[in-house]
Amino acid sequence: MLQLFLIAFRNLGTHRKRTLLLGGAIASVTALLVILMGLSTGMKESMLRSATTLSTGHVNVAGFYKVTAGQAAPVVTGYPAILEQIRKDVPELDFAVQRGRGWLKLVSETSSMQVGVGGIDVRSEPGLRQVLQLRAGSLDALTEPNTVLLFEKQAKKLDVRVGESVTLAAQTLRGASNTVDARVVAIAADMGMLSDFGIFVPSDTLRSLYQFKADTTGALLLYLKDLDQVPVVHARLRQTLAAAGHTVMDHDPRAFFMKFETVNREAWTGQRLDITNWEDEISFITWTLTALNSLTGVLIFVLMVIIGVGIMNTLWIAIRERTREIGTLRAIGMQRTRVLLMFVFEALLLGLLGTLAGAAVGLTVCLAVNASAVHVPEVVAVFIMSDTLNLAVHASSILGAMAFITACTTAISLIPSFLAARLKPVTAMHHIG
Repeated sequence: MLQLFLIAFRNLGTHRKRTLLLGGAIASVTALLVILMGLSTGMKESMLRSATTLSTGHVNVAGFYKVTAGQAAPVVTGYPAILEQIRKDVPELDFAVQRGRGWLKLVSETSSMQVGVGGIDVRSEPGLRQVLQLRAGSLDALTEPNTVLLFEKQAKKLDVRVGESVTLAAQTLRGASNTVDARVVAIAADMGMLSDFGIFVPSDTLRSLYQFKADTTGALLLYLKDLDQVPVVHARLRQTLAAAGHTVMDHDPRAFFMKFETVNREAWTGQRLDITNWEDEISFITWTLTALNSLTGVLIFVLMVIIGVGIMNTLWIAIRERTREIGTLRAIGMQRTRVLLMFVFEALLLGLLGTLAGAAVGLTVCLAVNASAVHVPEVVAVFIMSDTLNLAVHASSILGAMAFITACTTAISLIPSFLAARLKPVTAMHHIG
């Protein structure tokens, strides 16, 4: 077997120009696949990091409360008891936070805008400190009542700075208008679409604005030790909370603000819980990942077809050039299986060397892009939730890409290799002679 590998390696070295051309094509496809996988994974990680900071946990226990059948509010009443139940039912839990939810009008002296609002206890929000990049002010100031954190675009549109005041205006659950004057204590760097339409205030400020009780919140955001456990925990909570006497809504894989129309049409009142995961809450923008993955698949398929044709043609030429050699090898006793393996090993070595070189190039490009902190256009930043391009490449992804392309090139070589093995010694030598 080692002898066949050595023969295959010698044959690749003998025809350097052909080997470099085809190996370069394989390396190019591998590098492109590594870069595209890095882009897709980077976008997913950026989305996950941003989304699970700004609007969602890994798993969320939220819900709607209806005073009348046609008017729903995104709140959970009596949340301390529910949180206690969750801690018992979810050993995979790392930590949990409660977040108020609402929609209000934000007014400054020069402008106004509609935004979503999150009510937080900043002391129990380790994720915010790790992810938010402050341009001015301090997160610790959000422990004070009637304060607000804005993002750069919002501060620019409202023409406000840290220390200045804005007015929060909203309707309470019973339809009355209410306002709160809040002092801007922090301005954070933009984080894409979710930060364009969201602000943070202390939980007590949000409750005061909407006139909620102290045991009322918008959602319980659950962060797990292992992200892979999300489906298991999601399904378990639906069962355990229902068994504990709570009414749990049917699973609807959409963000909570997209469910109001459906919920308002349903003829019920009171509290119902809605259990979602992070993918549900950002489903309105994950189509970008689906589109990128689909484009990657189509592009790699087309390139693999081109590479496949190239490999087959190359092996056809090699077989014609080496018909005499094949005949001689068969005449001295080499079995058809060994002739077949000789050509398959040649394609295998070509695939391994080409993918190794391509993976190295792709990895280098990804590392260079990350080190350069390449800024993306605003329209792109909206979807990837980051103002810089992040290419996340993992060893398993690189090895998977190499294995896939090497397997394809080896499989493509089977047809010409099989035909070469079927050559009869007399026919082969007569063809040359």
